[in-house]
Amino acid sequence: MEDIEKLSAPANLTALAYASIKRHILEGKLRSDVRLTEEFFSRRLGISKSPIREALNGLQNEGLIRIEPRRGAYLRTFSIKEVQDLYDLRETLESYAVSVVRIDAQLIKELRISIERTRQFLNENDKIRHIEEDVRFHNRIASASENMELCRVLETVQNQIWLFRCQSYDLSSSSAPEAHTTILEALEQRDHTTAVSAMRTHIDNVRGRLVDFLSNKTPG
Repeated sequence: MEDIEKLSAPANLTALAYASIKRHILEGKLRSDVRLTEEFFSRRLGISKSPIREALNGLQNEGLIRIEPRRGAYLRTFSIKEVQDLYDLRETLESYAVSVVRIDAQLIKELRISIERTRQFLNENDKIRHIEEDVRFHNRIASASENMELCRVLETVQNQIWLFRCQSYDLSSSSAPEAHTTILEALEQRDHTTAVSAMRTHIDNVRGRLVDFLSNKTPG
């Protein structure tokens, strides 16, 4: 595993440790079979175990890792049922967000730029940045709903989904630019009903591909 950059003197070591470990998790730099002990991160970040312990507890609360007593922490793995449940929740949250989103010229501009970036990263076969931009598109719509609690819950769901998307997402089958364009065009027309339908279809298609991948990977 690549070394994690050591942290310099801190204002809040727990927050810095949390951000650093989470970034490495979401960038796919930690394998699911690697034991993530307090000693492991203490050495690599150059800080004491106490803030590491608090950071790991926070990441467990987010559903990104699981902590096993006397064994350490591991990246969380997901069953097919858990993947389906997460996508059911995501669909509910995002369908509501797009139904109440406050549409203005700035939102439309930002979503259009996001779609252009998604196409660019797809053409460059840059999986991580493609997924990041995909998440950014959806989060921008959520933030425009002006429901901060919805945004908070959606961020947690997206982070958990990220863990298996990075491992299983096939860029060659990505339809994100087209799906996002359909959603954008509906929003440009102030047609919330069509936007909701497009959002549901988009999320359902992504869920279907991921579930198919996991089903084929699971021994019969």
